[in-house]
Amino acid sequence: MRALVFLLLVAATAAKTFERCELARKLKASGMSGYQGASLGDWVCLVKWESDYRTDAYQYGSDGPVYGLFQINGRWWCNDGSGSPNACNIPCSRLLTDDISDAISCAKRVAREHGLSAWEAWRNRCQGQDVSQYVRGCGV
Repeated sequence: MRALVFLLLVAATAAKTFERCELARKLKASGMSGYQGASLGDWVCLVKWESDYRTDAYQYGSDGPVYGLFQINGRWWCNDGSGSPNACNIPCSRLLTDDISDAISCAKRVAREHGLSAWEAWRNRCQGQDVSQYVRGCGV
């Protein structure tokens, strides 16, 4: 428990809240537009409703802790110190920093294996919706 508190304190000092268009440009530059058939609008919508564009977003849900912009589950995808499978081969703390390259790589892995339906917020808020509003005016 003490390690988790330390992890959260360290992450809070390196956290960033993205502006919508700033994030859209970053995700596009990282190859997310069209990745696994998802539009850039889908990804920005997902991040909006999972973390409100905050890299330091953390919560403990019914299926374990979730981390960062994409709210990636520490029980399966990253090392949270509990002996998790760590499918993305990263410490969960890397999902809480303002350098989102590891978060993007891990989100791609989740999407490759499960699609965007792995994210409840995408299923409930974005799937089947007009998500173009999330990238409108961003020049992407």
